[in-house]
Amino acid sequence: MMRGQRLQNLLDPTILCFLVGLVAGLVKSDLKLPKSSYEFVSMYLLLAIGLKGGVQLSKTNIQDFLPALYGTVFIGVCVPIIAYYYLIATKKFSRVNAGAIAAHYGSVSAVTFATALSYLESLGESYEAYITTLMVVLEIPALCVGVYLAKGGFKNVETKKKLLEDIFFGKSIFLLGGGLLIGYVAGAEKMQPLDPLFVDLFKGFLALFLLEMGVMTSQQMSHLKKAGIILAIFAITMPLISGALGLFVAKAVGMSTGGAHLLAILAASSSYIAAPSAMKIAVPEASPTLYLTASLAITFPFNITVGIPLFYYLAQLL
Repeated sequence: MMRGQRLQNLLDPTILCFLVGLVAGLVKSDLKLPKSSYEFVSMYLLLAIGLKGGVQLSKTNIQDFLPALYGTVFIGVCVPIIAYYYLIATKKFSRVNAGAIAAHYGSVSAVTFATALSYLESLGESYEAYITTLMVVLEIPALCVGVYLAKGGFKNVETKKKLLEDIFFGKSIFLLGGGLLIGYVAGAEKMQPLDPLFVDLFKGFLALFLLEMGVMTSQQMSHLKKAGIILAIFAITMPLISGALGLFVAKAVGMSTGGAHLLAILAASSSYIAAPSAMKIAVPEASPTLYLTASLAITFPFNITVGIPLFYYLAQLL
């Protein structure tokens, strides 16, 4: 059964677009989305996810949402701590680099989440209406804890104001949060005229973005030798650990199979947009080669090809 789910995911057009981009990058093709197009598509996906989540949230009883909210904050604090001490235990990473990498693994990947949403919808699997809200919630404690670990406290962060602005008002959080608010206030009926743009075209834009992500992933693969085998092992095993924690929390608060799957994917994913930006501000001495190679070249492709069907299978078993 697991093999069939994995094959189905690999044959999804969006995943095939990622593989085409990956091959194009490896063979040095000039295939690449223009920077302005990449920015537009990333903003579209973030806003579309937020709008869809807001509409669903408007139908949710707040009492049903609170246990999942507390569980998500727990994940956001625990995952970077686990990742940090995992890396420190290898004796291959400094405190600064371990903290910066840990922040990426506590933070989330919107594109991995979008791919998981598409996967569930192709299976006709339902999920909790508030799940997108949890994605926004998960981002904030993870980045704060990662910076705290990397710097040995917040008093050593010279640009606290800029860091907080980047965490709370950066593009990812602002578009997701803004979309949630718009969708929640407007509701399903008023949002319906926008469905042709933000619902019907969503998977097409996701395919374009994954095509570009394939090219970007291939570029980071050149750093694998420099990063080392220990980092590669971490980048594959850490999503399994954090994803298992996500499944445990989801089931503890009574989430459905679809919801448990999505929370596991959120916990297992690693950021390559919000976290790198925050680390450049707060921990400029950390090595981008290490955290981008782990997050983008290893964990991202692992999650969208193996992690998504794996955690759905495990959610079904639970």
